[in-house]
Amino acid sequence: MKIAQVASEVVPFAKTGGLADVAGVLPLALKELGEDVIIVMPGYKVIKDAKFAVERFKEGISYSIIGKNIKVYFIENDKYFNRDGLYGDKNGDYKDNLDRFSYFCKRTLELLKEINFSPDIIHCHDWQAAFIPVYLEALYKDDPFYKNTRTVFTIHNIGYQGLFPAEEFPKLGLERSFFNMEMLEFYGKINTLKGGIVFSDIINTVSPTYSREIQTKEFGFGLEGVLGKRKTDLFGILNGLDYSAWNPQNDKFIIKNYSAQNLEDKYKNKEELQKVCNFCLKKDVALFGIVSRLAAQKGFDILAEAIPSICKMNLQLVILGTGESKYHSLLEGIVKKHPKVVSLYLKFDNSLAHKIYAGSDIFLMPSRYEPCGLGQMISLKYGTIPLVFKTGGLADTINVNNGFVFSNYKKEDLIKTMDNAIQRFKDKKKWLELLKGAMRYNFSWQESAKKYLQLYEQARAK
Repeated sequence: MKIAQVASEVVPFAKTGGLADVAGVLPLALKELGEDVIIVMPGYKVIKDAKFAVERFKEGISYSIIGKNIKVYFIENDKYFNRDGLYGDKNGDYKDNLDRFSYFCKRTLELLKEINFSPDIIHCHDWQAAFIPVYLEALYKDDPFYKNTRTVFTIHNIGYQGLFPAEEFPKLGLERSFFNMEMLEFYGKINTLKGGIVFSDIINTVSPTYSREIQTKEFGFGLEGVLGKRKTDLFGILNGLDYSAWNPQNDKFIIKNYSAQNLEDKYKNKEELQKVCNFCLKKDVALFGIVSRLAAQKGFDILAEAIPSICKMNLQLVILGTGESKYHSLLEGIVKKHPKVVSLYLKFDNSLAHKIYAGSDIFLMPSRYEPCGLGQMISLKYGTIPLVFKTGGLADTINVNNGFVFSNYKKEDLIKTMDNAIQRFKDKKKWLELLKGAMRYNFSWQESAKKYLQLYEQARAK
């Protein structure tokens, strides 16, 4: 099967979130299964700056190679992509994002013809690639090159929809008839994500539970009705985890490698993390870790309410991440009051993230909604027990057998569940059993890739 993966960010070239991991790792797993895969993404400034091995294909198009000879094509345009940020800067989103990503989608479809790659499937990711199924319908409907091409559209987070003013519609090069409430119009604006939902053959999101949640008013962000009309074409496939990057047995960022067979070495990582955080070196104190964007969606609204009570508990808490300034200020104030209880790092630090996954006893992930989540999968691999709110991918991966789950999104329930975890931690025999069981879970991309192949076959059958 010929598959073109189209995304606005792809590891290792450019990343702001989990979308990049999926777009970079899923093709590797598909290639292992024998499929013919290419990737198309924008040619950002960050790619040039990082000095990746990039070859020139033609004016405005270059490429690199990943995995077993998978070509990654870069759509270049200095006017649109020669910038420091992918989607915006400190002042917010770039004002011309509609121009930038509609150009990216149009140029991608032209490129596929230029390289004579007639895809069975074009797999489009998020709103930045959502005009591809729209343009296939509007501009290429009678083109024999795309006669057998079907589209799969993945929603990574429905909260990001690509909304633009109606007066920008002429820039898209579409007939005005496409701007109506059944297609691209959304409360008087252009909704890019909606275009992907309406015009794709198959739609999926990144966990089974999230695929159901986004059809409700609470989680649908206004698109629950549109998704309801496509519910027979909507599926959920859990993201996989790249175990070559996340494995305590060969992790180069941690002080001592370990596995389920030598868990005593995990505690050497705990001691090292306690040193980094200036905590007391106490093996019997439960160490909670957070690696997250500091935002209400990630549970920091109820965590902020609960933190005074949490600081009175017999625990240590390390937090790594950046986000909303109000949480920066609040947590900085807490650290000043409780420096022996809370340690805070307001930055992105991959090395420290690995140390937190390896050295913590419990990984805290109280997200209000979480399309998939990778933190809970990583922590299981490292024998660090997840504590989560029952939502999205967290509900699909964590249960009483491998973690701690609370079902009411309230500070009281968060505090109670943290206390339950601490009590469980005190029983060393039961805790060891929990750790060993957690480390047996496998969320590899190989399994997810097989499910995507089934989805592609469903799209081809349409």
